[in-house]
Amino acid sequence: MKLEVAQREVSRFGALYIVEARFRNMFKWRSAIITAAILNPVLYLLSVGVGIGSLVNAKQGVGGVDGVQYLTFLAPALLASAAIQGAIDEVTFPTLQGFKWAKNFFAMNSTPITGNQIALGVYIAALGRTFVTVVIYWLILLIAGALPTGTAWLAMFIAMLAGGAFGSIMLYLTSKVEKEDFFLTAIGRLIIMPLFLFSGTFYPLSSMPLILQPIGWISPLWHATELGRYFTYGHSISGLMIGVHFIFLASLLALGLKLAFRNFTKRLSK
Repeated sequence: MKLEVAQREVSRFGALYIVEARFRNMFKWRSAIITAAILNPVLYLLSVGVGIGSLVNAKQGVGGVDGVQYLTFLAPALLASAAIQGAIDEVTFPTLQGFKWAKNFFAMNSTPITGNQIALGVYIAALGRTFVTVVIYWLILLIAGALPTGTAWLAMFIAMLAGGAFGSIMLYLTSKVEKEDFFLTAIGRLIIMPLFLFSGTFYPLSSMPLILQPIGWISPLWHATELGRYFTYGHSISGLMIGVHFIFLASLLALGLKLAFRNFTKRLSK
């Protein structure tokens, strides 16, 4: 009787057990996680926001970029980038470990825990790690004076949405990997870096050649950056485009999870 009750509990709350396991593993690395969450924004702010920013402000004059100082212009993009990178790290490595390196997903799936629950648990845990990163990053930006408006706190929600959208797609793509070889290197060099450079991160997307602008249009980072700038300093954007940005990010998140759930279940059933 007790065994049946335990099995029903595991079957019902399987995703939460996965989240707990992932959090326990993260806790072992808490010092590294927190240190990285603090040092990354500080180094970016000093090197790009202050260093390069002083040169940009000197050239642009009082108006700065988009009517604000360069650090203020840059801040929402850095926040969204940090969320995306944090989500990617926490879905790729655990998924590769679960399917390839340790193959512990197959052991989990031998219990009443389903493939969907494993995928959801890994995803929720990744968002938990991302939330810590985003909050610390946002506080440092606030201290640096890069968030001038009262609605700037909403940029944290936007960053989380961006991390969730990109993270769900990466969860799916990583679950498809049979031979990792250069997978992580390719993702970093062929996807992450181009999106970081061509998503209006360091300069308005409209200032880029028209032939390159579509890269930004399909980038979660650009959509999140536009929304972040709207909430942090009142970047001019139409109500229609606000809706487009939200719908794009939400749709990408939902699509990624749907595909990930399907592939986790398919791969674990082999």
